[in-house]
Amino acid sequence: MLPGTETVVLVHGLWVHGIAMALLRRRLGREGYRVFIYSYPSMRLNFAENVARLARYCRAVGAPRAHFLGHSLGGLIVLRMLDESADIAPGRVILSGTPVAGSHAARRLARLPGGRAALGRSMVEWMEPGRRIDARGREIGVIAGRMPVGAGRIVAPDLPAPHDGAVSVEETRLPGMRDHIVLNVSHSGMLLSRAVARQAGAFLRHGAFDHPVMSDE
Repeated sequence: MLPGTETVVLVHGLWVHGIAMALLRRRLGREGYRVFIYSYPSMRLNFAENVARLARYCRAVGAPRAHFLGHSLGGLIVLRMLDESADIAPGRVILSGTPVAGSHAARRLARLPGGRAALGRSMVEWMEPGRRIDARGREIGVIAGRMPVGAGRIVAPDLPAPHDGAVSVEETRLPGMRDHIVLNVSHSGMLLSRAVARQAGAFLRHGAFDHPVMSDE
């Protein structure tokens, strides 16, 4: 199937609007994909409400093949939506800086005065015990960052390295993922990075990232 017949839905993370994904949308669009940005109230609605809204949005798009790229919290919402909605069109999933294994920085922030309010209802609900992830056998590629620049270092100076300034590389590792790559980008910088866009395109086309070839010389 040619990229022009395929759809990619971009889902942003906490504290930002969908416009933050505009550059990534443009770059993936140049590769022939039909790209949509799903914008949602990451602070006001709870996790279940945002999952249900994304499912309704995807059904309205009506694509025969739909890929997803979720940044940070957006990746968690994508995974839960796919777990709960068997009727969503098939396609690959890319997680960018998504704390699938928990968030050390978020737990630290939650302990500070006003921290839980700052995290918003969706993230606080996700942090409750017993959360599981199952993307119904989808091919999942994970992009992590190792540029330690961001607010996470302020609230969690003990954030395990390597990290992207908010999420550690280990927190991005998902059991059963198809591929995983670590890039020299920060958490928020992923939204603007050419390298992230290039690797996302590679995974959408081939189900694998374009890993550099290591030389023995």
